[in-house]
Amino acid sequence: MLKVERLQPEEYNYTVLIGGCGRAGQLKKAFKLYNDMKKRGLVATDATYTALFNACAESKWKQWGLEKALHLEQELRHKNYHLSKITYHALLKTHAMTNHLQACLQILREMLQDGHTVTQETFHYLLMGCLKDKETGFRLALQVWKQMLMSRIHPDSTNYNLLLRIARDCGIGDPTQATNILLSSDWASHKQREDKPSVKSCSGRRVSIDIDLLERQLLIQPDHHSDNLYHQGNNFHGSDSHHNSVVMPGAEETPYNRQDFAHMPLVMERPNDPTSCQLVASIEPPNLLNLFVGKGGDIVSLGTISGATDRLALIGGPKGFLEKMADDGLCPDLRTLTLLADTMTPGKQSLQMLLHVAKQYKVKLDTAFFNSVIRRAARADDMDEAKAVLDVMRQRHVNVDVQTYGCLALGCKQKKDGLQLLKDMEEAGLRPNVYVFSALIGRAAQRLDYVYLKALLISMAELKVWPNEVIIKQLEFAAQYPPNYNQYKSRNNYLIHINGFRGYYQEWLKFMPAETAETEQVKIQSEADQAAQKAEPQDDGLMISQRNQQAAERRYHTRKRDKQGSTGSLL
Repeated sequence: MLKVERLQPEEYNYTVLIGGCGRAGQLKKAFKLYNDMKKRGLVATDATYTALFNACAESKWKQWGLEKALHLEQELRHKNYHLSKITYHALLKTHAMTNHLQACLQILREMLQDGHTVTQETFHYLLMGCLKDKETGFRLALQVWKQMLMSRIHPDSTNYNLLLRIARDCGIGDPTQATNILLSSDWASHKQREDKPSVKSCSGRRVSIDIDLLERQLLIQPDHHSDNLYHQGNNFHGSDSHHNSVVMPGAEETPYNRQDFAHMPLVMERPNDPTSCQLVASIEPPNLLNLFVGKGGDIVSLGTISGATDRLALIGGPKGFLEKMADDGLCPDLRTLTLLADTMTPGKQSLQMLLHVAKQYKVKLDTAFFNSVIRRAARADDMDEAKAVLDVMRQRHVNVDVQTYGCLALGCKQKKDGLQLLKDMEEAGLRPNVYVFSALIGRAAQRLDYVYLKALLISMAELKVWPNEVIIKQLEFAAQYPPNYNQYKSRNNYLIHINGFRGYYQEWLKFMPAETAETEQVKIQSEADQAAQKAEPQDDGLMISQRNQQAAERRYHTRKRDKQGSTGSLL
């Protein structure tokens, strides 16, 4: 356009290019185009700023993306530029993906003050911000969900899928705080207040959002005093326990066996008889999502929540969750079923239930879905069930891939299982990658099976699969002697092979260069970009492979000097 046709670019041309760079996560190129655009005297529009903020959100380097977004946001403030709703959402997405929930609330406040409407997409980005908090993200997400329902905005499939992902990946934090916040009646009283900011929803109805209350409860500080009271409350016996502070049995202080309450709900309902305290057990636990709309029972408190399956039970379990989607006129898609497969209790019944739902809603299951089922079964050490999923895949003509064997590798505790897995991959025409070996090495390192570990290192060398930082950390852990173990005074038959492994590991490091996080990011890109990145010299004129080789040699010589120094000190 510039050299041949002699045409000068317009704002629209730059905006299209910036948008493409943003979707590809090319943050540097996006802002280079923006600066060139300003040099030409072109005026950016809402679409341009939206593309720039989206580039910040999609960047692989989140901290750098956040810095660029803050700089651009400050620039717009100096210009007194009023953002559109779409641009606000792009900015909200940037703060959500860089773990800055407080900034998300501030952007939401400015968005409301500018008179923009609140939609399902707005709460989608708030939920994304909750996802970044792995400790209390599930509790935060339930609070955001509660506010969304109070604003009379019905969630869409994207919101439901994101809530399911948060239930899989994030904890609920302190149970006492979660009980006080999620089961409080304060939210209902605020619905009737007239001093709250009121905005229009996408359907034109007036909705109210108490942003101050939402911010106070989302950003609440841990209360150690209430945490102590919670642990004291778990130690209840007979008539001394309070009716209004019943918690789930399962703590060590309670006289009940956890196995006896395998189907006990994670919430307690107030008994009908006010003079007695009864444990209400049901296969279908009360659903907090129904409680938020006034359809739940009289729930007293939350109990011990130890994993993704327990968190799924709080929102109705798989059946209650799907029923709640149906109540909102939504149908589960492939993403929904895949997340359920990665959250439910592994087993044949769970798989049959998901297959039935897929048939009911005409969802075509893919390899990623079955990989999730295999991964859950392998992590539960149920290799028979994991291998049975392969038969189901063959019956449905679903192809296996490298990720399938990577999920199976999570359950290979024995040497024969791991080597057989590598053999099966070879017969299937698949080459194991670094993630397959990381799963195998992780299980071998947990058992300190040095014969198994050495065999895996030999296989990696033969297949020329370079280790990443995770594998190096796993091997460094396995190469350490146990605490208080003196190999000169005692002999441990279980650790009889450790010296042989340590010696081979030191030699292995010299010809197996480790991949850095930057080179792993390069592999995610296309083959052309990958080749270009490998061919591009670094600042010191060395190739990436040469730099990794030198790094491996430096680690080896450093360990050798440390070993010689420790030997000299003993002498």
